[in-house]
Amino acid sequence: MPWHARLQLSYSHQAPRTVARFLHDGPLRILQSLYPEGDAICHNVLVHPPGGIVGGDTLDIDVAVAPGAHGLITTPGATRFYKSQGETGLQTARLALQAGARLEWLPLEALCYSGCLAENRLRCELAPGAELLGWDVTALGLPHADQPFERGRLQQHLEVPGVWLERGRIDADDRLLLDGPLGLAGQRCLATVFFVAGSALARERREQALDAARAVIEAHALRDSAGATSPEDRVLVVRILGPVVEPVMDLARRLRAAWREQLWALPGLAPRIWAM
Repeated sequence: MPWHARLQLSYSHQAPRTVARFLHDGPLRILQSLYPEGDAICHNVLVHPPGGIVGGDTLDIDVAVAPGAHGLITTPGATRFYKSQGETGLQTARLALQAGARLEWLPLEALCYSGCLAENRLRCELAPGAELLGWDVTALGLPHADQPFERGRLQQHLEVPGVWLERGRIDADDRLLLDGPLGLAGQRCLATVFFVAGSALARERREQALDAARAVIEAHALRDSAGATSPEDRVLVVRILGPVVEPVMDLARRLRAAWREQLWALPGLAPRIWAM
């Protein structure tokens, strides 16, 4: 029987602390709020107890961040899109930030098993003065287990309404996309690391952030398959390709730390659960 799980998570600033509250329906919830950086930043781990998404399942996540609040959301492990018998497995996240809010959206990678029919949607709405630092990481197949992505489909959707829209379809039958030099070039893990603002970023601030990202990329083993750009004056983007998850996630974490320091003057502290 398919799961339909919903989570509504809200952050508010109750001086001096950012406080998280949530409502859930079905197997989707957050663990205890943590404050490893002090009261101003609330860390939460989003948990889906079944551990994966099969055809017909839906995960529906709504996050709202009030003025002055700063939330950080991650997961304890990968999201798994399992083989489908014909229905699509769907994960939808909507992030709404009010003026002066900050959010870090840092779920671990999505793993697309061979035979999956998966759709992963992210919509971000930011009021003027709000800022969002996040990523989207996807791995096709399980190379370490000798289970390549031979069948199935992934539909991806990343959107900041009226500002930035990326929508793509990766089909296991599309060998030109998967293996061609203008596609994934044989790589099976792809990531987008992004910083989005509700107001235009000053040119100097954007250029300093891009310089910081490029310095991190240049020092990394994936330097030849990653690049940083600013497609719009409210958006900074780094794209990464790699053969497997581990080096891609390593670079994404380093970029997140660099942008945290450059753009917010905050230390690049990693959530505690990443070290477990």
